[in-house]
Amino acid sequence: MTLRIENLAVDLGQFKLKDINLTLETGDFFALMGPTGAGKSVLLEALVGLVPQSTGEIYIDERRISNLPPEERGIGIVYQDYALFPHLSVLGNIRYGLRFQSRAKSGRSNAENMAVVDDLIPLLGLGHLLHRYPTTLSGGEQQRVALARALVVKPDILLLDEPLSALDPNFRQELRTHLKNLHAASGATFLMVTHDFSEALSLAQHAAIMASGRLEQSGTIEDIFRRPQTAVVADFVGMKNLFKVEFSDTKAFCEAVEFRVSRGPEPGSGYIAIRPEDLILSKSPLASSLQNSFSGKVSAVRSHGFFYEIDLTVKSLTFTAVITNHAFFDLEPAIDSNFFLSFKATAVHQF
Repeated sequence: MTLRIENLAVDLGQFKLKDINLTLETGDFFALMGPTGAGKSVLLEALVGLVPQSTGEIYIDERRISNLPPEERGIGIVYQDYALFPHLSVLGNIRYGLRFQSRAKSGRSNAENMAVVDDLIPLLGLGHLLHRYPTTLSGGEQQRVALARALVVKPDILLLDEPLSALDPNFRQELRTHLKNLHAASGATFLMVTHDFSEALSLAQHAAIMASGRLEQSGTIEDIFRRPQTAVVADFVGMKNLFKVEFSDTKAFCEAVEFRVSRGPEPGSGYIAIRPEDLILSKSPLASSLQNSFSGKVSAVRSHGFFYEIDLTVKSLTFTAVITNHAFFDLEPAIDSNFFLSFKATAVHQF
């Protein structure tokens, strides 16, 4: 089913969602990303009917659902804290949603509903847990029960609110695999809220970035990751080298530093961003076709286990580069040591 959101606004007093326009195609796995407090969870609750909208419309295919109660919208939701009922067994939690779904509305008999339950239990590996209670389950097990409870009613759209954030890293890959399998098996349209870009890269086909109650950018995961359209999006996807510049022809100027860019934007103010992994550090100038090359001093060195972040100060600007452990031991970048920083004009993103 296609989910279409048109000019949606929500007014919660101090916080507002404004002019949300978004379309999720049938069977899509869509990631909604952004920093904490961006309004991601508020949007989910508006879609499911738990938060009143001020203006705008919500459609599933051509069916307008904006005025329907939550149980009639055909949208399931799985919360970050799972919201399982502690007094019900695993099987009781899974079956819970069926009591609110009459045969007239779902078109399914009790036997057909039970068949759905029977299909979900092995798919999510819950067969040995059916008679246990939520307080005896691990975080990963509780998440799988919550997914089964949401999917048992066969929703047209499934909303996932930070589904992996509360899990130990060891369980996250396991749950990612379950989510991929569920998405493929169910045929439902998934909308997942996350602030972890790596989760979106591994699971989603399309995504949108939210900030301060507005959508900043939407499109394919690759477009957002490779071609951010605003400074907010560039910062969120890890383009740590973000500078406000003045454009002139195929050059960009920031304070005393002149950059070569791949195309000539309109003259005037704007931003450029360069990914840390696109910067090349060297002890001497490189004889290459790289159009941007600067000398500077190392101002910070940070180890991240499998890689290092190196800050290099060029005049009044600080750049952050990422290098491998092998490159680090070859280069030995010490604080205040002199290095050259080089990158292609095509590595400079402009907006």
